[in-house]
This record gives sequence, structure tokens and C-alpha cells, in this order.
Amino acid sequence: MQSLIDNARLFPKRAADRRTDLGRLAEGQRPEALFITCSDSRVVPTLITGAGPGELFELRTAGNIVPVHNAERVTAEAATIEYAVEVLEVANVIVCGHSHCGAVGALLSADGLPAVPTVRRWLSHTEPHDPVRDAMTDADGPAISSAVQRHVLTQLDRLRTHPSVATRVRDGRLALHGWFYAIDTGVVSAHRPDAGTFLPL
Repeated sequence: MQSLIDNARLFPKRAADRRTDLGRLAEGQRPEALFITCSDSRVVPTLITGAGPGELFELRTAGNIVPVHNAERVTAEAATIEYAVEVLEVANVIVCGHSHCGAVGALLSADGLPAVPTVRRWLSHTEPHDPVRDAMTDADGPAISSAVQRHVLTQLDRLRTHPSVATRVRDGRLALHGWFYAIDTGVVSAHRPDAGTFLPL
């Protein structure tokens, strides 16, 4: 913890050394993209993309799960998506899954996660017919990577159930992107609909 405190104390100087205009940031934000990814500490969107302060609007959830839109149920995820799209008018939404994902591994496991009931309930946002469950039978090696990629595509489908997203995608004002980040190599792959697969950027 002390290293985090020390770095926070030094941040104003580091920002000045890097010529980061914190005053400009105080005037408002105009991020280029909403970046939806897992809460996993090994996934750092600004490190992966090289984005500076104000360039990415982030939404982090366990397993980068996007709940299906439900007008009767307010969620932090839905509010964040709506704000990014309607108020900040981001031009892009990226859903980024990653290798070695514990959430997707749990989806593929039969143990039921008895020690973490809240996590189990959160993962229940994936319907029983989720293609991750349907297509995969184990959580090792290439199998989990393939499952994560299918999971990313499912979240993109769920994003399209949000009215603000659906309208802007239809109007051509918003583009959706599916990414897969390999923790062990740092390689980022993007879903290519024309090829039907994920290919390195």
C-alpha cells in the first residue's frame, strides 16, 4: 500500500514532467472510446492502448459482462454506457476480454462457486444458452481463450440491446469493437467479422 501512497503523492510532479495539462482536464472530457473490460488487475487499458488522461472512458466489471438492457432495472453498467454514448458522444465502444480469465473459467466450471455467492449471481447474467457454455467443455489453455473470445462477442450483442447504443450504431455514429488481450504476450487481437475470427491488430 505504501508504494501506492508514495506514487499518488508524486503524481502532480510526474504529470508536470510529462506536460500533462491537468487544468485542461478539469474543464471537461472528450474521450474517444468507451473501454469495457474485466476488473482483473493485470488488464490496464491505458497501458495497452497508450491512452492519456481523458482519452478513454472505462467500465470494468468481473468478466467484462454487459447485462442485457432492462428498463425496469437500473444498473451502474447501463448508466455508464448511456452516459458515455449520449453525453460524452464517444465514437467507439471496445469490449476487451483477456486470456487467463477467472470469470470465464468459472463459467466453464461445474463447482458452482460456493465461496463467492455474489460473484456467482453476477455471472448468472450469462444466460443458460450462453455460447461460452455451449461451445466449451474445459477451462485450460487454448480452450479458455476461445471461450473468452466467444464471450466478448456475446457482450457486443448485449450492448446492442441498449437503446442509446442501438440507435447510434444504426445511424453510423458509433462503432463496436471486440478485442482479446493475451496477458502472457501482450498481443491484442480484434474480431474481424469478415474473417469470422480474432486477428492481431
